[in-house]
Amino acid sequence: MSGDYRDFEIRKSVHVNLTRDTHAAFRGTLFKKQLSMQEVFEECAIRIVENESYFLNLLNDIKDRKRQKLVRKFTKTDAESIFKIIEEQDPFIGGVADEAEKP
Repeated sequence: MSGDYRDFEIRKSVHVNLTRDTHAAFRGTLFKKQLSMQEVFEECAIRIVENESYFLNLLNDIKDRKRQKLVRKFTKTDAESIFKIIEEQDPFIGGVADEAEKP
């Protein structure tokens, strides 16, 4: 039966992009506490899955900040689109309306 041994704990790999400064500071902080990034990320994931309130609140904060950023970005994009349409249809600068008046 020893040949049928299977590892029931299948590990998944995760790649995370951090800025160089964040990575260095994070790594330094963990080094001082003799922890690896793997240990910390795994513990955070476990606590989120177990619905620990601190981590759920953290996720909600991140979600709210992301939503705020998208709203600001969306608004800026809308303004740019509106101004582009106005420019294209402005008869005083030779846009679409000016083209339509040609015989």
